[in-house]
Amino acid sequence: MTNPLLRRGLRAVAVAAAATLALAGCQAGAGEPGGSAPAGPPITIGLTYTPNVQFAPFYVADELGYFDEAGVAVELRHHGESESLFGALEAGTEQLVYGGGDEIVQAVAGEVPITSVATIYTTYPAVLIVPADSPIQTAADLAGHSVGTPGPYGQTWFALQALLDRAGLSASDVDVQHIGYTQQAALSSGKVDAVMGFSNNDAIQFEANGFPVRVIDAVDPAAPTLVGPALGASTTLVTERADDVTAILDALERAIEYVSANPAETIDIAAKYIPTLTTADAKAAALATLEATIPLMKAETGQQLLFNDPTVWESMCEFMPRAGLIEKQVDCAATFTNDLLPKK
Repeated sequence: MTNPLLRRGLRAVAVAAAATLALAGCQAGAGEPGGSAPAGPPITIGLTYTPNVQFAPFYVADELGYFDEAGVAVELRHHGESESLFGALEAGTEQLVYGGGDEIVQAVAGEVPITSVATIYTTYPAVLIVPADSPIQTAADLAGHSVGTPGPYGQTWFALQALLDRAGLSASDVDVQHIGYTQQAALSSGKVDAVMGFSNNDAIQFEANGFPVRVIDAVDPAAPTLVGPALGASTTLVTERADDVTAILDALERAIEYVSANPAETIDIAAKYIPTLTTADAKAAALATLEATIPLMKAETGQQLLFNDPTVWESMCEFMPRAGLIEKQVDCAATFTNDLLPKK
């Protein structure tokens, strides 16, 4: 079985050296951005189940040495298929986890000690996908039609609830079918009239396979009620190693800027971390996905990269219990923080 920790041989040596220095009591301040050597034990970032181009900023920061230059030792880890999203964080195996902001709120409602230290996507990626010639033009048009979703979980399910809410529809107004991860076959065969999927993945695959589609925002861009991919940190890490979290976010900001400016080169870097990215066709498909992902990470006007927008988070904290996505109201202030973002 492949070791889920993605580290090169030289990285393992660097981590060991960092641990030795830590035990020897290395000087304070080395973990700050620009520090010369990692000051503490490695911080493990969980990247969910399968290596994928969506994690390109993390691969770039690792491969180009941005984490090292920021003075923090980092290990990237893809979860086992049997693990829950935040299970390794609860167990202490991971200290940071890539997950939806909505999934973080759901975790907080379930008493998981986690808070978002960064919003990675400023645009929610889960959307309604319909054939290009479909009569469904708006969210409200979904009434009386069938929609396929992988199941009653995750961001596609959350997005469907947001779509119904903004359209003034209830679940009884549509025919919701749980189709697993068969969106391509279900929509192209006419099994369902629409599917929930991701604008930077499923929609791209439809077009690549010669099936023209349109996407309809599930989350209102003008007044979002959900937050997409974010970086959740254990509350212990936030309390005990705040400077190291800031260093990691500084490295990620640099990596996102690199990815945005150099998508083709990013694919070459990602290929070192993604075992299936070996053929020209696979790299072309990954590049198409990456090019559709880059705009989703763009900072809002007047905000820095990775900023957790308080207005959006508060709207989400109000929406999720109302939509039945969590059982109780949460203290929204506990679900995110901007205090650890690099100072600009």
